Amino acid sequence: MTIGEQLKQLRQQRGYTQEQIAESMHVSVQTVSKWERGVSQT
Repeated sequence: MTIGEQLKQLRQQRGYTQEQIAESMHVSVQTVSKWERGVSQT
């Protein structure tokens, strides 16, 4: 399992949306999506 897959799984288990994660980390929703898909690691 990749880090992105782990991030997505944990987020979903806790009932958070990508939007909520992005807001709490002060990044864009697109950034969270890219992390989860393994497109970007920064």
